[in-house]
Amino acid sequence: MGHSGCGCQGSMARVIERTETTENASTEKAASELRQWPIQLHLVPPTAPWFANSDILIAADCVAFALGSFHSDLLKGKAVAIACPKLDDTAPYVEKLASIFRQNDVKSVTVAIMEVPCCRGLDVIVKQALAQSGKEIPLETAVIGVDGARRS
Repeated sequence: MGHSGCGCQGSMARVIERTETTENASTEKAASELRQWPIQLHLVPPTAPWFANSDILIAADCVAFALGSFHSDLLKGKAVAIACPKLDDTAPYVEKLASIFRQNDVKSVTVAIMEVPCCRGLDVIVKQALAQSGKEIPLETAVIGVDGARRS
């Protein structure tokens, strides 16, 4: 296995071996738990109605692809914003999130990140935003492995 040109451990090419699974006998498809649009942190307005009196999920872009049960385990009942701490221009993120936290009655914040080192930046950004907002809001961090397993 080699590294990509950037040398980041999280960008290392990996093959995830899986045993073939058969689809559930049920023909019912899982319903989407998405309750708003847009979802990209650069695009969501801090005063969007879905942030009022909400539980918020701030998820790294890759989490929904790695965690097969993303909708039922993390997204259900939450307002969401997605971001990539490695590829996005994150300079405005601390102030944007602090504004969301200040302007809304936020009940809790969950940060969902991948286990790769570069993803930790999203957790740091959210913690800085909470501190800047001046509010004490319960915070949970969910770490997802590149194999889709929840690490915390």
